[in-house]
Amino acid sequence: MMRILHIAGARPNFMKIGPVMRALGERGADQRLVHTGQHYDEALSKVFFEELGLPRPDVDLGVGSASHAQQTAKIMGALEPVMASYRPELVVVVGDVNSTVAAALVASKLGIAVAHVEAGLRSFDWGMPEEINRVVTDRLSTLLFTTERSGNENLVREGVPEQRIHFVGNVMIDTLISHREKAAASDVHERLEVEKGDYVLTTLHRPSNVDEPQALALVLDALEELARERPVLFPVHPRTRARVTQFGLDVKLRNVRLLDPLGYLDFLALQDGAALVLTDSGGVQEETTVLGVPCLTLRPNTERPVTIELGTNRLVPLRTDAITTAAREALATASRNGSHAPPLWDGKAGPRIAQVILDGDWSHFSPADVR
Repeated sequence: MMRILHIAGARPNFMKIGPVMRALGERGADQRLVHTGQHYDEALSKVFFEELGLPRPDVDLGVGSASHAQQTAKIMGALEPVMASYRPELVVVVGDVNSTVAAALVASKLGIAVAHVEAGLRSFDWGMPEEINRVVTDRLSTLLFTTERSGNENLVREGVPEQRIHFVGNVMIDTLISHREKAAASDVHERLEVEKGDYVLTTLHRPSNVDEPQALALVLDALEELARERPVLFPVHPRTRARVTQFGLDVKLRNVRLLDPLGYLDFLALQDGAALVLTDSGGVQEETTVLGVPCLTLRPNTERPVTIELGTNRLVPLRTDAITTAAREALATASRNGSHAPPLWDGKAGPRIAQVILDGDWSHFSPADVR
């Protein structure tokens, strides 16, 4: 029986690891789950295990917040004895957070094969910490599971042999599809006293947007202007809330509805009912594409180009006037586009990954095979 160790640490990881663990469990794999504790807020981590039906972690490292270098180092130091004790044949990592690259580094140095779920995505922006994590993790991985064709193209261009690359679809959409009906039963709209189709939903957490006072002020000015026209709901990431207070920008949010972080089902229900979503999140770009909800991404680039090509997503410059103009245009011309989900975003990515892991002939592959 194959021993597999899964690593999760931040909110998006939980939505991605669930379908993989379920599919492998149905095939009888011996699995263990490590929660690094990179996200330590109750609403950003533990609640997801309950809502998504994940088993409780076998190990919780509890590393908490720190600088990128310090956090990555803490995760590596805590993971090494776990891997050495369990001796997995494969370590599965997801996404592009510090937990992802830390686990890939530790496993590789211990001679353990790595599978990267959501491999090959590239923004080509080396100012993004996530881009560094993606590239390093892919270079260290034996199995690379991609969500869209651009991921395959990027990896082949970087010299990864095609037999190690598997286009399987998007596990995050597996979770969305399996929980959409349950989310529809949420009473979040009643609790917040908003009408479906009549509000703007916002998420904001990337350092380039929230760590620079001027950039954050530009976005908040746009939100406040839009909030004079219709409700703007803003579930605030703890880090973003701290920056708003630190920079003295609270005064810019008189009309914006600031919310505590939401659980997965409530947030999915709000996305599904939104007239427009403003975000800098990669996962939200994907989810709104499948839901058919217009999305404005407050970034100069995206590592998920399929959401631009086939979905409802649009990149918007970080200027107050550009954001408000694009938002008003999207609201005036909004149309649901849920029937145009990208290829293989069909809720079956988890089983495809399980089949490759358990039935594939990959044990002889090595990251050193890269040309």
